[in-house]
Amino acid sequence: MADKSLRVVARITAKPDKVSEVRSILLGLVAPTRAEEGCVVYELLQNRADPTDFTFVEEWASDATFERHHTTEHIRSAFPKFQALVAVPPDIRTYSLVS
Repeated sequence: MADKSLRVVARITAKPDKVSEVRSILLGLVAPTRAEEGCVVYELLQNRADPTDFTFVEEWASDATFERHHTTEHIRSAFPKFQALVAVPPDIRTYSLVS
C-alpha cells in the first residue's frame, strides 16, 4: 500500500541581525504544531555553519492535515512577523515518499 503521508522541508533564512528573533518565533511554533491532529514529525533545525539558516523537517498524515496546519492561529500569527526579519521569503517544499 502506498504511503499517503506528506513530507515537508521548510527553510527560513533570517537576516544576520535578526537570528535570535527568528529563532524565538520558530521555537514558539514547535509545541502547538506537534499537538495538531495529523502531525507525525515536526523538527526545527539550525545550520551549524550558517546560523541564519533554519529548516523544519515535517511529516503530515495527509495533504489535508498539512493544509489545515496553515490555518492555525500560531502559523497565521507567525508569518506576518517574518517580513521584517527574514532575508528571503520562506522556501516550503512538499514531497512524497518514494522508497
